[in-house]
Amino acid sequence: MGRFEAREKPPVRGGREGNKLTERRLSNGERSAYFARREAAKVLRTVLQGDARRRAVASIKSLVYGPAVRNKKATFALVCQTLKYLPLIKDVLEAAGVLNSKWKRQEELMYIITYDILFGKEMPSYGTAEKYLLPREGALQSTLARLLVKMKVKRVEDLPSIYQTPDVSKPRYVRVNTLKLDVESALLEFGKQYTVQKDDMVPNLLILPPGTDLHDHPLVTSGRVLLQGKASSMVAVALEPQAGWEVLDACSAPGNKTVHLSALMGGKGKIIACELNIERVKRLMNTIRMAGATNVEVLHGDFLDINIDDPKYSKIRAILLDPSCSGSGTFSERLDHLLPSSMKSHTTDVDMTRLTKLAAFQKRALEHALSFPSVERIAYSTCSIHQIENEDVIRSVLPLASSYGFHLATLFPQWPRRGFPIFVGAEHLVRMDPVEDKEGFFIALFVRERNCPGGTSRTSTASSLEVENPSMHKRPLHNQKLRPFLSTKISRIWLHPSLPCKSRNLKRKHNEQ
Repeated sequence: MGRFEAREKPPVRGGREGNKLTERRLSNGERSAYFARREAAKVLRTVLQGDARRRAVASIKSLVYGPAVRNKKATFALVCQTLKYLPLIKDVLEAAGVLNSKWKRQEELMYIITYDILFGKEMPSYGTAEKYLLPREGALQSTLARLLVKMKVKRVEDLPSIYQTPDVSKPRYVRVNTLKLDVESALLEFGKQYTVQKDDMVPNLLILPPGTDLHDHPLVTSGRVLLQGKASSMVAVALEPQAGWEVLDACSAPGNKTVHLSALMGGKGKIIACELNIERVKRLMNTIRMAGATNVEVLHGDFLDINIDDPKYSKIRAILLDPSCSGSGTFSERLDHLLPSSMKSHTTDVDMTRLTKLAAFQKRALEHALSFPSVERIAYSTCSIHQIENEDVIRSVLPLASSYGFHLATLFPQWPRRGFPIFVGAEHLVRMDPVEDKEGFFIALFVRERNCPGGTSRTSTASSLEVENPSMHKRPLHNQKLRPFLSTKISRIWLHPSLPCKSRNLKRKHNEQ
């Protein structure tokens, strides 16, 4: 459990019988609550550190429902509720002055226990940390009462709307992993408990009622079915890789789209999954193992530093590019509204500064993808609602794309919501709306004419457009070799020897698809 009372033995409950002190083991419920608080503290620490650096390793849901957490439901509830009241909890602890230097080093566990004391249904009395805070309950409660008076509210429920959870009710989508299971078998199994139907647009995607919890379902824990949203599942389908191709997933963690590519290819050919962040590489590797995607090789490095003249990449025919973005389209689903950064008041200038930097990176990544000599198809996607990360990025690379012989292709013609009409050809783009579709998403597909390899200039839908600040320059190439780092039965991982995993804020993935 990391630094959270790692050496503390499972607690026992004390009592007295006559003059003798007797002890008994805690009930299963008491032990479960004890460990849930520590698991929640560990998740909370990861969430808060990532939020402070604006470089989340994963969403709250992904962290809680990963294999390391046992009591998922209790841990998820504790994390969400503690985050919901975290500003108030911090104010109470500071004003009450109850934490000494020792317990300040375990502040996440203190936040969790304080939530239980002030707002929880059960009083936490088991464990060293709990026994430290419980005698101070009076000080915490009186401090809370004074703060509510100061804020001119009678009840905690009357506090501002930042403590309210928005409605994000939407169907539960799951994708059948055809590397392990056929769709009809999945329908039959889910149909025993739920109302289930096929999606009418995305193959192998099933729809279940909103709120359906499948995290512990055998089909999910075995990797035969993945919890993947509709928008995320549309990207690999749009790329349409063929069996036997070599495909590059440029920013691949946590790996749902990567293993979807593998399924669409029938496990044949080769997929190079590139990821810069080492912690996200670990999640990617776990997804690949769970899915049984044996044709995936993991590249630990920066996609922008891949040498397009390296023979290793000379046969790449398709690239899936889902770069770091603002995550504005999945803000509520990821529970980002609970994070401290979302509760602070940001000015428009600060937000636009970050969006501008993200868009600059997205443009560089897309330009680099277009420069691969044998690539025929490139799918670009974001979970953002902002034009600057979507249509503006596409428009900015159109002259370069045209010079390489690429044009925009129409995606999912039956889908009603298209790109913002800011240039001719935007109707080829796909948008998902956070209100109508319960999430915001964007997808574009570039296709190169077969008789135009390597960048011979060709007329395309982009050739007659006027674009602001066009960039026609390729990124300087690096003559670097890769060396093996780790090998497993089903996937390999490589490292750039001269590229330490230093902090690069713009190249970190912000959300789980």
